[in-house]
Amino acid sequence: MSDLPGVLMLDLHGLTLTDEERQLLQRPQVGGVILFSRNILDVAQVQALVADIRRCRPQILLAVDQEGGRVQRLREGFIRLPAMLRFGELWQQDQNAALTLARDCGWLMAAEVLACGLDFSFAPVLDLHTGLSEVIGDRAFAADQETLVTLATEFMQGMHEAGMATTGKHFPGHGSVTADSHHDLPLDTRPLQQIREQDMQPFVRCLPVMDAVMPAHVIYEPVSYTHLTLPTIYSV
Repeated sequence: MSDLPGVLMLDLHGLTLTDEERQLLQRPQVGGVILFSRNILDVAQVQALVADIRRCRPQILLAVDQEGGRVQRLREGFIRLPAMLRFGELWQQDQNAALTLARDCGWLMAAEVLACGLDFSFAPVLDLHTGLSEVIGDRAFAADQETLVTLATEFMQGMHEAGMATTGKHFPGHGSVTADSHHDLPLDTRPLQQIREQDMQPFVRCLPVMDAVMPAHVIYEPVSYTHLTLPTIYSV
């Protein structure tokens, strides 16, 4: 079995590995596992699960969605983090406090995730807070690009200080569609120029601190995907 990770990221059924999952994790095509709420009880259980996974495949990448707010899978024994929009709201009152808190929370989130033996959290959200997408909602930092980029950069700097790679999502932007892509396939009918000038800009401008991107599960109807590329994309 090669030590190099494969290209597939899988999920698991429950709090412990089944025999079938142990066999599956050793297949060369498998490169990662993402933990969801059904896989998480508390710190000790997560650490035990992580150790079991790594016994099956030592070099595997282990991830979780630990954004803060509504999307925080690790809860019992972990500090509850604010939704990213709270930083944007604080920015309107005290910019220095918002910057400090964003960086500190980025560090704290990453430090807690790494302490469990996981490699990274899929964070942060770089979608614009347009008010259209309920599934994004307060997961977004702000409605305007300047505030979003400034706060997201601080949050990612904090993640880097803790030793974690960053993942910007949901490229090239999920904030301007109403459907929830977990249940439906959203359709964005806007012209390419509008997407480039609005939704894509946070991703482009955060490239210096962004190590990977997660694509949006959205159909951009009038757009060829060859037009929706970043100048450089780093992999975790």
